[in-house]
Amino acid sequence: MNPFVIGIAGASGSGKSTLANDLLVTLNRAAPDRAVALPLDAYYRDLSHLSFDQRDRMNFDHPDALELELVGEHLKALRSGHPVEVPVYDFSTHTRTAEFQPLPTADVVIVEGILALADPMLTALYDLTVFVDAPLDLCLARRIVRDQQERGRDEDSVKTFWFERVLPMFEAFVMPAKSLADVTVDGTAAASEGVGLILGQLNATRAD
Repeated sequence: MNPFVIGIAGASGSGKSTLANDLLVTLNRAAPDRAVALPLDAYYRDLSHLSFDQRDRMNFDHPDALELELVGEHLKALRSGHPVEVPVYDFSTHTRTAEFQPLPTADVVIVEGILALADPMLTALYDLTVFVDAPLDLCLARRIVRDQQERGRDEDSVKTFWFERVLPMFEAFVMPAKSLADVTVDGTAAASEGVGLILGQLNATRAD
């Protein structure tokens, strides 16, 4: 097996997670167990050695917040046909749990995350790079809804976090990948459109 690895990045709230999930479902509907997902969010560094206040002040949108070396090791293992154990991260405490999620290798491996295209070491392991592009005001609006519903944050705190951390890190580490991506997907369109673009690229590459 020689897995086809797809890296999907974009701003927080751009629609990249929805795209990655729809792509995963579509591939596995056509052929069960054909694809697996490797979420970059699972690889945040364990901060259990810090107090909660110290953890909460960390910049989680900077590449240093992620153990990208481990992501690279796991991708190399998957490409070699070996399963891996993906960390399980607890976002409520900013720590890793003692559990792991077994991930088998598959024909297609989908890597998704804000910083999925920010490190040359990772992009060298991808067969296809995808950038999900959406207006930043829409991304912020989506982030407000998500953080209010899933993380109990109020709108003012989400906006403060966005302008102080998320937006500067997006401009420094995420946006530059747009011009280098193989495929740019419209984050305002139906996810099915992006899935179609990616499948077209995948099938064309495999046919070469």
